[in-house]
Amino acid sequence: MARGKSFRHVNMKSERLSNQELTDLITGRSGTLRAPAICRGKTLIVGYSDALYEKLFV
Repeated sequence: MARGKSFRHVNMKSERLSNQELTDLITGRSGTLRAPAICRGKTLIVGYSDALYEKLFV
């Protein structure tokens, strides 16, 4: 997850987050997405990062 200048990588195989835990990570208090979200293959990126987007699309 990319957020501002911070970043959190979640390995879904080893961390075994529930649907609710994952939802809590990517949504704000109102229940809407806090940032842009892109799903490509098995990768979900939430937030905006030039470097991450470049790796994903190049």
